[in-house]
Amino acid sequence: MISRQLLLTYLYLLIYICLSSGVILFNKWVLSPKYFKFPFPITLTMIHMSFSGVVAFFLVRVFKVVAPVKMTFQIYATSVIPISAFFASSLWFGNTAYLYISVAFIQMLKALMPVATFIMAVLCGTDKLRRDLFLNMVLVSVGVVVSSYGEIHFNVIGTLYQVTGIVAEALRLVLTQVLLQKKGLTLNPITSLYYIAPCSFIFLFGPWYLLEKPEMDISPIQFNYWIFFSNALAAFALNISIFLVIGRTGAVTVRVAGVLKDWILIALSTVIFPESTITSLNIIGYAVALSGVVMYNYLKMKDVTAIQLPIDNTADRATKEKKVVNIYKPDSSIDSIDETVVGGVAVGSMATEAAAVDEEAPLIPSSRISHVTRTQTGGLSSR
Repeated sequence: MISRQLLLTYLYLLIYICLSSGVILFNKWVLSPKYFKFPFPITLTMIHMSFSGVVAFFLVRVFKVVAPVKMTFQIYATSVIPISAFFASSLWFGNTAYLYISVAFIQMLKALMPVATFIMAVLCGTDKLRRDLFLNMVLVSVGVVVSSYGEIHFNVIGTLYQVTGIVAEALRLVLTQVLLQKKGLTLNPITSLYYIAPCSFIFLFGPWYLLEKPEMDISPIQFNYWIFFSNALAAFALNISIFLVIGRTGAVTVRVAGVLKDWILIALSTVIFPESTITSLNIIGYAVALSGVVMYNYLKMKDVTAIQLPIDNTADRATKEKKVVNIYKPDSSIDSIDETVVGGVAVGSMATEAAAVDEEAPLIPSSRISHVTRTQTGGLSSR
């Protein structure tokens, strides 16, 4: 008989898959000139940022769901601002791609994310150029090229927008690791939105004022508050759903669920948007690219496991030594130390590739999940 906890885990995974697919299809529907006819991707992104920033402010400052981190002006200026700039750019270019290419083809192009992240990590010195990983990246690239060749409605502008958004997101991921996490600062989805969303909104204001505001002034647009409110709410809920899923199952499960979600989304997009056609060459190319992505994730998770094992063994020895000490010194102050937290932080700092990345919820910590975050998630889930 399936336990209640297992059922709850499956429910979280189902919610994540539905929200992730729903947000992508919702954005396409809103931005498409054939449907809702709101071809202003920067405006839509700014709506998301303002909504997320306001909700995060209330969760952090008013309701105190999570505590703010110790953010200094120097860290904000040297880390949060550049990360926010690339975050805003990735959302801007990614949403603009919906105007030109289909959802299915966008998902196929997103298979390039590990390639871009790996290249940026090597250039920034946070990863080493290895033969096995390089061959996987070549396999992914070949698969995407084949898939692109088989695209009937191939559009150069839309493809360039999507690839540019992927590169910007890869830079954000690497900068998050280099600038924030090496300073010992780990942000969960809510605190990430609290600090990054307002700054990203400001970065988007300039392009919006120059590119979209003049067109919005002269062309009639429909602005349905309920449509945009539900769209922004779905995007925010997606961040929270991954937060809960990772806390209950782990990043590997989210990666597997993400692969399932991509196939479901590609199939759904052809039904909801009949103008997007999938060819056999699309499927073959995407399958090749996806096999490279799966192998890449497997190799990186092996690296993380190999690093974690010595740490776990050290933590076990420390626990045993602590128990021995407690037998002879029951009043020792060492009892007040939580070795789980100390060990968890150490493990979290090594889990560079353990966390999942969802394209529509990129504020999820992409390179490590701290023990504190996992503990908070588990606490919320058990209520």
